[in-house]
Amino acid sequence: MKSLVLEKQDELSLRDFPIERQEETLGPRDVRIKLHTVGICGSDVHYYTHGRIGPFVVNEPMILGHEASGTVIETGAEVASLKVGDRVCMEPGIPDPNSRATRLGMYNVDPAVRFWATPPVHGILRPTCVHPEAFTFKLPDSVSFAEAAMVEPLAVGVHAATKAMIKPGDIAVVMGAGPIGLVTALSALAGGCARVYVTDLAEKKLQIAESLSPAITGVDAAKESIVEKIKADTDGWGCDVVFEATGSPKAAAQVFEPLAPGGCVVMIGGQPDPISYDAGAAMIREARVENIFRYAHVFPRCVAMLASGAIDVKPLITRTFSFDESVRAFEIAASAPPADVKMQIELPQ
Repeated sequence: MKSLVLEKQDELSLRDFPIERQEETLGPRDVRIKLHTVGICGSDVHYYTHGRIGPFVVNEPMILGHEASGTVIETGAEVASLKVGDRVCMEPGIPDPNSRATRLGMYNVDPAVRFWATPPVHGILRPTCVHPEAFTFKLPDSVSFAEAAMVEPLAVGVHAATKAMIKPGDIAVVMGAGPIGLVTALSALAGGCARVYVTDLAEKKLQIAESLSPAITGVDAAKESIVEKIKADTDGWGCDVVFEATGSPKAAAQVFEPLAPGGCVVMIGGQPDPISYDAGAAMIREARVENIFRYAHVFPRCVAMLASGAIDVKPLITRTFSFDESVRAFEIAASAPPADVKMQIELPQ
């Protein structure tokens, strides 16, 4: 089937690509989905520009894409919760149901998880895919395909906010105003934060951040110290939570500086190399440090919040391309336009 294929580092093509029969076989608890909208994720772009993320290396052609929505076009014999015609979004990681991690409820850290567009597993920038019913979620009529394709990145933010154990009235700092930083800011507010400060170097992204809620304050890290800003606004006490969503070693080294005693740091941004932070600064605050890897058990919560209006991701979708423009879309995404947050690709219907 025609797919967006990463042939190797810096080389993309839109071509007919053979899908293994095993992957296309519909099991009794699977559904076949016609893809509608697929988001371009930073990891997709990183595989395109670097050919690898940590231990995951693109050694042979791979289909990209893992943030998706679509329509069920066929169901397995034992599928009970979905039917043909249902609009859905899909959680892209399929764990081993018998693994110890999965049995403990931590299926996202199962070493055997098969995650779309993570070598050697293909992604879903293609017309159809087969997916387990258990990781496919029906959409309410009020949630569009474009919003549904945002559930995957939103799940990262909701998982991070859950790990932070936010209390009503908390003050949070989100380092980074990219897609993950902004969905984390929205998730922190939905979790009960009274105010969220978002730092970045891109003025346009900070403007987008502030447009999301009057409770979000953008801070240009090149012009203003987030530490001084937080101290001034909290009578010198500090913020309750810091979310690191840049993946920058420089930012990661500063995570404790604006944090109040007893506060929490949540590490979200993927670090390509080992980093160091000030353990002494963490110690004197008795800070709690949480690390997240993707998400677990939050897709239904995300869909429910989009349906109710508790979270609005529409302002984050800044550009949409047709499937035939996929290669160009990735070239633009790789250039990191400062005015863009989330780019999406719509497949033919």
